[in-house]
Amino acid sequence: MDLIRTLPLKGRVEMDIPMKELTTLRVGGKADCVVFAGSESDVEQLALFCADRDVPLTVVGRGSNLLVRDGGLSGVVLLMGKAFADVRVEKKRVYAQAGATLGAAARAAQQAGLAGLEFAEGIPGSVGGGVRMNAGAYGGEMSGVVERVRVLQKNGEVIWLDKTQMDFGYRHSAVEKSGAVVLEAVFALQPDDREAIAVRMNDYAARRREKQPLTYPSAGSFFKRPEGYFAGKLIEDAGLKGASVGGAQVSEKHAGFLINRGGATFADMAELIRQVQQRVLEETGVTLEPEVKIVK
Repeated sequence: MDLIRTLPLKGRVEMDIPMKELTTLRVGGKADCVVFAGSESDVEQLALFCADRDVPLTVVGRGSNLLVRDGGLSGVVLLMGKAFADVRVEKKRVYAQAGATLGAAARAAQQAGLAGLEFAEGIPGSVGGGVRMNAGAYGGEMSGVVERVRVLQKNGEVIWLDKTQMDFGYRHSAVEKSGAVVLEAVFALQPDDREAIAVRMNDYAARRREKQPLTYPSAGSFFKRPEGYFAGKLIEDAGLKGASVGGAQVSEKHAGFLINRGGATFADMAELIRQVQQRVLEETGVTLEPEVKIVK
């Protein structure tokens, strides 16, 4: 990994960083090497470096949809953060780099009088991660506002993918399948009154504060929504609200959230996930599939 320090990177390189410091669940052992991206060139150089040497590369934005094992991550973790977070507005479009927060993109749209991204205001993730998994809330999804996405392919080529090529589905996109790295997204929005947009965003924020366990570390809604059901209701109806294993707990406020009440380990979370899946399957015949990416 010391060879990485020879690359002309604008960002910084650090070794043995605990992943619990880089994820919203606050769980995970040390990463061998973490590179804090300082530019798009950093992303391209690291992708090629890792591909040439068959070194695992894990791209992380806000770490809001990630559960990492206690043993940590081998290879390189590329953090797309503040130095890769430009957001700009041109006419009816918002251009956002992958490291920008979804909230920043939503607020830029609101200030420009552009509607469509309000649902993203409270999603605690990055543009790159949100596009990759087709994040959504309150009836809105990335697929409804993304016009095109610029990505770095595994062969090192940077290309634009339009909405059709992104093959969006429920918590899915072509990027997720191919392993390409999202560099930038373009959102096509519609003009509206800035105050009206702000009212909708404030309403969504109030609903989140009322219904979600925002005071504890979590990864948001942990399980995908089964067709015809709501994961949180299935878990609550199975009598699992408040169930815990070590420091991991099914939130007492919203059963669709698994939270870290303090000191939770990957083993705690994994066992709680297993118990929830098993009980719900026994009670309803429904298999719950994690929405969160689990790195074992």
